[in-house]
Amino acid sequence: MGAGHDHGHTHGGPPPTGTAAAAYRGRLRIALGITLGVMVLEIVGGFVTGSLALVADAAHMATDAVGLAMALLAIHFANRPASANRTFGLARAEILSALANCLLLLGVGTYVVYEAIQRFITPTETAGGLTIVFGLIGLIANVISLSLLMRGQKDSLNVRGAYLEVLNDALGSVAVLVSATVILTTGWQAADPIASLLIALMIVPRTVKLLRETLRVLLEIAPKDVDMDEVRAHIVALPGVEDVHDLHAWTITSGMPVLSAHVVVSQSVLDSMGHERMLHDLQGCLGSHFDVEHCTFQLEPAGHAEHEASLCH
Repeated sequence: MGAGHDHGHTHGGPPPTGTAAAAYRGRLRIALGITLGVMVLEIVGGFVTGSLALVADAAHMATDAVGLAMALLAIHFANRPASANRTFGLARAEILSALANCLLLLGVGTYVVYEAIQRFITPTETAGGLTIVFGLIGLIANVISLSLLMRGQKDSLNVRGAYLEVLNDALGSVAVLVSATVILTTGWQAADPIASLLIALMIVPRTVKLLRETLRVLLEIAPKDVDMDEVRAHIVALPGVEDVHDLHAWTITSGMPVLSAHVVVSQSVLDSMGHERMLHDLQGCLGSHFDVEHCTFQLEPAGHAEHEASLCH
């Protein structure tokens, strides 16, 4: 391969039989079905009982449904081959879906906070007994989903994220039960909006964090666990490397970081060790120090950068 030609050098990737999370696709689907069913039930229960906490917990379950759906979506795209035109498949669709859901969930969280404040100003009667029934159904459903995902969360980070979503919602169901019990035993109606605020506080920070991570991917900012100065230092430290420019790192979708660079190499070193050996050393350097498996390097002699088109810089 002549100096200055592009060369993609990649290792790793999913195993031939699919990702580790693929083995738990069925369990994720069951958990998603349970979550959606209980979410609808709690929305109905919230209107029947007048409990804002139930509606808030339903919104919380919506965030879990988003997490479970995204986990399934990630598995689908991770195990789907790319095409000639879609060289990375449709992996970025997961990020666009996450962005839309973030905006929706922020709106729901804001509405719950507003309604809770209104109920402090104008108290509303809540049926504690019925709320306990709906809250128990939600908690039982969450426990079932947790048992389905317990094993998978040890094998896959993707499944672990879904597991944590359901675990957080189980805590929301507990908040509903506590507030309903307080109302039933003491008649203190303020327990319901207080529980609603607590549930909203569990929704909003998590959604803001997801939104920040989503925008980071869409803006093609370097992965947060990849220090670009360290990457540059590691590349330049290799024998024969004189400089590196056009160094870029970004993320296609969750778990798919990509890096490209133009590496200026001494001609004498290239002549003695060959392009393939230099590419192998570059890949080994990054693979052993950074969590980036898909790398593309262009090897070029000193002075070549001056002849590149301005759009390449």
